[in-house]
Amino acid sequence: MEMTLQHYLILSAILFGIGIAGVIIRRNLIVMFMSLELMLNAVNINLAAYSKYLHTMTGQIFIVFVMCVAAAEAAVGLALIISLFRNKATINADEINSLRG
Repeated sequence: MEMTLQHYLILSAILFGIGIAGVIIRRNLIVMFMSLELMLNAVNINLAAYSKYLHTMTGQIFIVFVMCVAAAEAAVGLALIISLFRNKATINADEINSLRG
């Protein structure tokens, strides 16, 4: 059985759906952060699949940019989560209200 474009798109849709569900359902900031990373990886699978299907390098170039953004997001996001944990002693999104005036 050969892997076709549809297989990659279905896998990507499933991963993206799991990521959306993780962001919406879970209130733990670490789980929400990991769900966002899962959604970015689903987009990378889409880009790689279309790059292979269309025989161009454009999708792979975009993957490099998405990975750079994901790395920067990971560094900044984890720093914010650690800072919030030190100030509030919780990483539950419902209990953090420091931006309210």
